[in-house]
Amino acid sequence: MLNSKERAALRSMAAQIQPIMQIGKGGISENLAKTVSDALEARELIKLSMLENCDYTVRDMAEELAKATHSEVVAVIGRKVILYRESKTKKRIEI
Repeated sequence: MLNSKERAALRSMAAQIQPIMQIGKGGISENLAKTVSDALEARELIKLSMLENCDYTVRDMAEELAKATHSEVVAVIGRKVILYRESKTKKRIEI
């Protein structure tokens, strides 16, 4: 569980990165969860973009994706979601 200071530091780091993936009408599938999990393992901090044709709210989709990938939602800004999970093999971010 992240505290507010760690969350702020991660949000600051995420400001420079571009979204690596878009989530649309299909929602969260096993394949999407696996892809996001792999990206989290490689990068630890990722930004995703939710398309407008998505049937769920951005916050609901972020929480569901975090649950599926065992990660934490750092922030939801507009239609962008920032997720963080510490890597088991390649720890890159010190917070």
